[in-house]
Amino acid sequence: MNYTLDFTPVIDGLPDLLAACLGTFLLAISGMILAIIIGIGGVVLRQSRFKPIRWLVIAFIEIIRNTPFLVQIFFIYFALPLAGVRLDPTPTAIIALGINGGAYAIEIIRGGVQSISKGQVEAGLALGLHKAQVFRLIVLKPALRAIFPSLTSQFVLLTLSTSIASAISAYELTSVSQRIESDSFRSFEVYFTVTAFYLVISWLMMRLFAFFSARYFSYPVK
Repeated sequence: MNYTLDFTPVIDGLPDLLAACLGTFLLAISGMILAIIIGIGGVVLRQSRFKPIRWLVIAFIEIIRNTPFLVQIFFIYFALPLAGVRLDPTPTAIIALGINGGAYAIEIIRGGVQSISKGQVEAGLALGLHKAQVFRLIVLKPALRAIFPSLTSQFVLLTLSTSIASAISAYELTSVSQRIESDSFRSFEVYFTVTAFYLVISWLMMRLFAFFSARYFSYPVK
């Protein structure tokens, strides 16, 4: 096999690839924010006194966790317009990432919430704190501290899942790399570079999560 490496198309397309990395990063961050909102809201609703609400949350979790992410994003992008809901590729990707990550976040956060003893909750109520304050200060923050490593791993996977959004032509790294590869036919060079970019993005995400962990979830040291 006589194959000569030629990174010229990659170098020429580097500005587009770097801009696409930013697009991937923004997609991931937006999806994570939505996933956290869904995760916390789902935990609250799953503790509702009304069984139908709890069943709806459980059904949501099971449906999302047991269907492929590609099918979910196709459903939002191609099926919902039949019901009159039309979204551009980027909003579709953000919503799909948030819903997918939120289903996993509900179970992860719920595990952390259940690790908080009822005695701490009762102590907070005895001190005169409102239920919302008890949940935020006594339940949620210690729970997030306990499950932050698991949540971090899930969100790194969510970041890598942004590549699936290329199936609907959302602006992110994989979709731009596919265009460069189809124009140049330099598959090895393009996808070797894209692999390196994804490694860097994942590393940056890990460093960002480490910063948040040290800033908001570390215990004070005298």
